[in-house]
Amino acid sequence: MATASRGQWSGKTGFIFAAAGSAIGLGNIWRFPYTAGENGGGAFVLVYLLFVLLIGVPVVLAELSLGRRTERNAVGAFKALFPETKWHWVGGLGVATGFGILAFYSVIAGWTLWYLWEALLGGFSGSISAEQSETMFVSLTSDPLLAIFFTAVFLALTVFVVRGGISKGIERTTKILMPLLLVILILLAIRSVTLEGGMEGLVYLFKPDFSKITFGVIMNAMGQALFSLSLGMGAMITYGSYFPKRENLPQAGAAVALFDTMIALLAGVIIFPAIFAAGVDPDGGPGLVFIVLPTIFGSMPAGSFFAIAFYALLAIAALTSTISLLEVVVAYFVDERDWKRSKAAITMGAICFVIAIPSALAAGGSDFFTNFFGSGIDFLSLQNIIWGNYSLGIGALLLCVFVGWKWGVPKALESLESGGYSMPAGNIWGVLIRYVCPLAVGLVIAFIIITQQYM
Repeated sequence: MATASRGQWSGKTGFIFAAAGSAIGLGNIWRFPYTAGENGGGAFVLVYLLFVLLIGVPVVLAELSLGRRTERNAVGAFKALFPETKWHWVGGLGVATGFGILAFYSVIAGWTLWYLWEALLGGFSGSISAEQSETMFVSLTSDPLLAIFFTAVFLALTVFVVRGGISKGIERTTKILMPLLLVILILLAIRSVTLEGGMEGLVYLFKPDFSKITFGVIMNAMGQALFSLSLGMGAMITYGSYFPKRENLPQAGAAVALFDTMIALLAGVIIFPAIFAAGVDPDGGPGLVFIVLPTIFGSMPAGSFFAIAFYALLAIAALTSTISLLEVVVAYFVDERDWKRSKAAITMGAICFVIAIPSALAAGGSDFFTNFFGSGIDFLSLQNIIWGNYSLGIGALLLCVFVGWKWGVPKALESLESGGYSMPAGNIWGVLIRYVCPLAVGLVIAFIIITQQYM
């Protein structure tokens, strides 16, 4: 059971900010807009929203039910329920996945700090061509010391917050960062839609063209709904384990999914009107926020402010996610190995930094890691494939099977309702977690394997 040394959220609001911060990251503000752009805009958004409701929310609640029932980390939760089985390996996979993702995610998060620094120095105040913007990006990623330095800074910030504990570290930080993130998002969205020609971007984002809905679009929307909520790596199990018994967990879990989805849509409201106003192709791919957007800031009224606010937004979103990634690992060592929180945070942060170095060198900083073993794929992308696609997907699939079939829907519902609040549509949730969610996650994994179209 939870102890005072483990920590606990002060209440539902603290949990929602922290858990939403875990879910809200570069996947929402960086990945969602370019994925929507590549998959037809409004058609993709409509399918994505459907899968958030049918898959995202049920799996969030499944993870939270485990955490609340056991008040343990991702490994300890499975051990507490079925100590004589190997199910705790699923939790172990979650801890390894969180650590593996942190080791490459912190590199991309470091890029956001560099871009924020450049914006503060006025680097985006003038007109920048596409070639100049690409040169700027390459100068960052191909400079070994620069890429490693910003990765180290971001991990140091993450360790500092996690080391502070649940209420005084993670909750206190996210209660500041999440409202700030929301304010920046709203201000940028208002500024973007008032640009001349910006309304075309809103039409593209929200008016579905059903002819664009293909099997690939459906799979990409399903994958985005699953992966953007930090599912399958034990983050929600861990955060749920700190949830006070007196609070309404089903309501809080649904609020996290709603918050996450709202942020993704707001990111689209910022980016698409801006790129349509500038006459840029919305199908910008992964380089949309690091290569395409810098060419737009200089032509905007108050473009420098827009650039500073946007990259501050990216950095904040990345930090709230890296905090949860490290917390998954730290909680394991605190609970299962009886480590002090400070020792766990600093030690695992330092090890993660060492493991992150190859990814920091993988975008031009080292020929070996940029073309790993001559495979034609860089080390950072390889890590994303291993941990961000296969490992995360397998973890989510096994979690659905465990909650739906091994532990059982009745006991999971009992955990969700243990605060005295009923679970709306509990029977429907049971059907989704037993049948629909495992099938959907399995389809996404199969799609990735067959098409090698990574999320």
